Amino acid sequence: MENVKLDDLLKKAKEAFQKNDLKTASLFLNELIEQNPNATEGFFLLANVFHVRGELGKAIKAFQRVLELDPAHTDASISLSVIFNDIGRYEEAKSIFEKANNQVKSTSQQGLADPHLNRKFSLKHYEIAEMYASYGRMDESLFEYNKAASLDPDNLEIRIKIAKAYTKKGFTSKAFEELKRLKNEHPGYMPVRIALGLLYYGNGNIIEAQAEWQNVLSREPQHAEASMYIGLSKSATETSISMT
Repeated sequence: MENVKLDDLLKKAKEAFQKNDLKTASLFLNELIEQNPNATEGFFLLANVFHVRGELGKAIKAFQRVLELDPAHTDASISLSVIFNDIGRYEEAKSIFEKANNQVKSTSQQGLADPHLNRKFSLKHYEIAEMYASYGRMDESLFEYNKAASLDPDNLEIRIKIAKAYTKKGFTSKAFEELKRLKNEHPGYMPVRIALGLLYYGNGNIIEAQAEWQNVLSREPQHAEASMYIGLSKSATETSISMT
């Protein structure tokens, strides 16, 4: 009977949280945790309530409690890593993230990969790649972008970011190779044609650039970017259009 009641409290807390009624959610969760101090999912949801409220100190303690109860709780690890990263505790963020990442790799090798978790890890690698790129550290950025792409192959934007990173490193042929491969694999993905056009334009291949943008317009006549680049490429003699 007690388990049913506890499950009901958790259910009601989740419903309140989804409605952004954080006060009600926390009331249910506090009652749940009072009855069961080892309620892993109760602490996890409460940590998320604290995080949304901006009470980061409380959120950290709650996520840490989750990991005390369940060291393999990867969602809690990722969330804790994100908070530490946001507040500048980079070494702790990196340590927690790498530990969780290794757990996922181990699980994946056993044939039990979780696409939902992989997408979360992909996003984290993507954020790290963006940070490296913002400081011009393109080798580290490329490494992280490639990790992100391997974990979430459906996120095609990452592939364009990889090409842009190659361009910034001066590896134009690698950038072309990446974009052409992506275009061949996903011919209906318009952003890759826009990016390929920009790369052609930047290398003086105006006709090829216009062909890519015109292809976009033939599929999507109202495409603002393609229209703009076509116009600029036709009228400007000194206008520089940059892929970055």
